[in-house]
Amino acid sequence: MVQADRAQVDQYKLNLAHCRITTPISGRVGLRQVDAGNYVQPSDTNGIVVITRMRPTSVIFSLPEDALPAVLKRLHSTQKLPVSAYDRNRSTVLETGYLRTIDNQIDTATGTIKLRAHFANQQDMLYPNQFVNINLLVNTLRGIAIVPSSAIQNGSIGPYAYIVNADHTVSVRTLKTGPVNGEYTSVRAGLTPGEQVVIDGADRLREGTKIAIAPAQPA
Repeated sequence: MVQADRAQVDQYKLNLAHCRITTPISGRVGLRQVDAGNYVQPSDTNGIVVITRMRPTSVIFSLPEDALPAVLKRLHSTQKLPVSAYDRNRSTVLETGYLRTIDNQIDTATGTIKLRAHFANQQDMLYPNQFVNINLLVNTLRGIAIVPSSAIQNGSIGPYAYIVNADHTVSVRTLKTGPVNGEYTSVRAGLTPGEQVVIDGADRLREGTKIAIAPAQPA
């Protein structure tokens, strides 16, 4: 009889244990799908709540297929390529991580290839289905000049810019441009650091045109 009573006690303990719902994975719970008093069944498709794993997380982004050789070269020569996730305005870094893997085929419709970046996401700054801008650091160019992209003109002579001379006249200078990063373009040849270039009104200029330099904007 004592053993039978103990069995009943164990059965009640088991029933109480099943009254507590635990999640099999760690993550962030969303808004509840049911309210107190609702009748819940195992066959319900929506469940009680949706749990999303936040740490770590990954971001899938695309690159032009022309950029793939440079990425593969650096990926094979170094252990990890750093990746930064920016907000929609590219003004705030949400999270930093590294390149995890590259897709095995190029999308012929867009001429791009998909890449996956890995982020620890300890502060939960990245959410599922969130739009972010990805910066993938492939190489660092040192000792070169950069100019605002608006200064670069394209014509029959190739990329060129209007250089401001000491007497406030302009001269046409052909350039050999490099990678573009946001609103700036690197110049591999044709420009010396410290030279001034025209960034506004270039369509009204000719060789030797006299210009007026606008005053600097207050900080």
